[in-house]
Amino acid sequence: MSRSIAALALAAALLPAAAPARAAAADGPCWSSRHPKAAERLGARIRQALRGRAGTESVAVYDRGRGIRCAVAAGRRYDSASVVKVTVLGALLRRAVDEDRPLTAAERVRARRMITRSDNRATSELWRSVGRARIADFIDQAGMARTGLDPGGRWGLTQITAHDEMELLRRLTAPNALLPGKARAYTLRLMHEVVPAQRWGTPAGRPAGVAWHVKNGWLPRPGRRWRVHSIGSFDGRGEDYMIVVLTRDTPSMAYGVATIERVARTVHHTLARTKLPTPPDRSWKAL
Repeated sequence: MSRSIAALALAAALLPAAAPARAAAADGPCWSSRHPKAAERLGARIRQALRGRAGTESVAVYDRGRGIRCAVAAGRRYDSASVVKVTVLGALLRRAVDEDRPLTAAERVRARRMITRSDNRATSELWRSVGRARIADFIDQAGMARTGLDPGGRWGLTQITAHDEMELLRRLTAPNALLPGKARAYTLRLMHEVVPAQRWGTPAGRPAGVAWHVKNGWLPRPGRRWRVHSIGSFDGRGEDYMIVVLTRDTPSMAYGVATIERVARTVHHTLARTKLPTPPDRSWKAL
């Protein structure tokens, strides 16, 4: 399948099954066939959280239990900064599956440093070890159709989109053919063990008792200000949702973090006030 055809297929896959429900929310960034009013409220609140902020932002939200999805400029490309490290880990784990072996002790040490401390040296070592071809193949298999590796080989300048980062999170948080359960659990465990100084971003405002899994990225670009990103998944107490916020051209890292956390608090608060189906709706497993 060509990348252009794959991109169309993936875009269609993000739409809910009922086309009329999406059409009804065509004027807003969020939609849901099960909770259309809640989706409309969430979309309005996300737009309010972004209003007046300096720079450029993209947002993606997916709540499996409530069937709510949001996309604000989700196809816009950004320099990845350190959020690409989750992709590198995914490619490493996929290689181990293909080779029918566990990670080596050295790979585990580097993977932990890469995710929990955002260690650049460990990332570069794994980037070289896994190799550009395998990483590109993982990106394709994960359905990240608009993600592109930097021609110069700089992992931090990988081009990412909010849509594609959501595709990655979806594959880390539900059964799929790309990554087995142990690999997904290992990745989420590392994302839950990031050092305290890096627990900002999408976890901000999460409800008590809901577990978080996060990877952030930040990159100053000469003459072009900052790129600041956060991707996170949230589960426990019946919850199962993901948030991606990407920003660029913010005047400082702190400003970018504040923008992300404005959106995150809005999403957590709005979803918490929207009743989950009882019993939990597991129809997402068919996606």
